[in-house]
Amino acid sequence: MSVPKHIVSAATIVINEEGKLLLIKGPRRGWEMPGGQVEEGESLSDAAIRETKEESGIDVEIVKYCGIYQNVSKSICNTLFLAKPIGGQLTTSSESLEVGYFSVEDAMEMVTWKNFGERIKDCLNEAKHPFIVEF
Repeated sequence: MSVPKHIVSAATIVINEEGKLLLIKGPRRGWEMPGGQVEEGESLSDAAIRETKEESGIDVEIVKYCGIYQNVSKSICNTLFLAKPIGGQLTTSSESLEVGYFSVEDAMEMVTWKNFGERIKDCLNEAKHPFIVEF
């Protein structure tokens, strides 16, 4: 299999009825929002829903498209969506060592990569939607 020239990913910022944020603890990047690569023939929103289920056990419904972060030099586009849980149970996987809902304040302290924290902040600030961040 050849290495793709461009990578497109989709992630969700999942907020439950209590206003808590869903995070997963990945084996490589630590605490982050669920998400991953979009597969060939898959829509962005379907990829975000699938990745959330695979990594957390939670079924979600997309509430809103938030925006995109593009790493121009590495040809990576990360699309971001707000979502709400509609079923499932918190479950770990090979892609998540721990999963849980946390207050937004606690979640922002826990997120390992600070650029992921910036993405979460941008998604929670609906006045910025839709956004595009190119770097």
